[in-house]
Amino acid sequence: MPELRKDPITGRWVIIATDRAKRPTDFITENQPVKASFCPFCEGNEDKTPPEIFAFRKSGTLPNTKGWDVRVVPNKFPALRIEGDLAKRGEGIYDKMNGIGAHEVIIETPRHDISLTALDDGHVQNVIRTYRDRLRDLKKDKRFGYGMLFKNVGVAAGASLEHTHSQLIVTPVVPKAVIEEMRGSEAFFNYRGRCIYCDMIRQEIETEDRLVFNHNKFVAFHPYAPRFPFETWILPKYHASHFEDLPDSDMEELAVILKRTLLKLEKALDYPPYNYIIHTGPFDKANMNYYHWHIEIIPRLTKVAGFEWGTGFYINPVPPENAAQFLREIKI
Repeated sequence: MPELRKDPITGRWVIIATDRAKRPTDFITENQPVKASFCPFCEGNEDKTPPEIFAFRKSGTLPNTKGWDVRVVPNKFPALRIEGDLAKRGEGIYDKMNGIGAHEVIIETPRHDISLTALDDGHVQNVIRTYRDRLRDLKKDKRFGYGMLFKNVGVAAGASLEHTHSQLIVTPVVPKAVIEEMRGSEAFFNYRGRCIYCDMIRQEIETEDRLVFNHNKFVAFHPYAPRFPFETWILPKYHASHFEDLPDSDMEELAVILKRTLLKLEKALDYPPYNYIIHTGPFDKANMNYYHWHIEIIPRLTKVAGFEWGTGFYINPVPPENAAQFLREIKI
């Protein structure tokens, strides 16, 4: 019998299609890489990108030259531009403003032939540190309202270049999906006086039904009402609303759980295309007692089609309990 499950944060309903239940080997993954004759992200091609904003470099090397480990550059074709004013205005009943924001590319390694999961833990820490520090820097600009960090892997997940990289897009307004999360979690807090994410963490650790990893300060689990097969969340076990407040002392553990979770997904699903997104609080709201930053990892195993677009429902053929059990048994 199929199940309807309600996401306790957004109120979104998901159909767990048990009649269509699939095993990991039943999925055909579109994991072919993006092939190109030239890669602007490779070491030695620093002059082919816009000038770098930030980099982890070997001592004595100069900006925009070889000798870097992680490098941040503006996107050559940005979704939003950093120069100018918002100039908010109306056009009859419609609202508009200038497309002001920031769009940066985090190039995670100078090597073209290596993935994030093949980097050593210290290097992954530097990638995470770069995420945090770029958010901290852009947060100072009062024109900006929200910073979205995300990674696309594979053609089906939207990657346009094979070289492993992440992106940061900063918008002048808070995205609608984030507002829905905040409203749902605030309503729960106002009713029960607790953070719903903290409650979820406690319950998932206690039941272990959907648990993937339980580390000292971080936890990985499948949500109760996942939109997609093998959708996995990583959260700090302590309450924190903003990713950019992540202390240095927690970098190592976050790098380990992120890398190990991705490794399990890659091994279980034959290197699927995937996205991960860091959900964090808006720039102008500090220390939110009802919101909890987290990372959502979404393997691209199913298609969003007419029913999903028309209803807002999602159909997931893999119960999260089955997915979690399978991942727990994967050796890495």
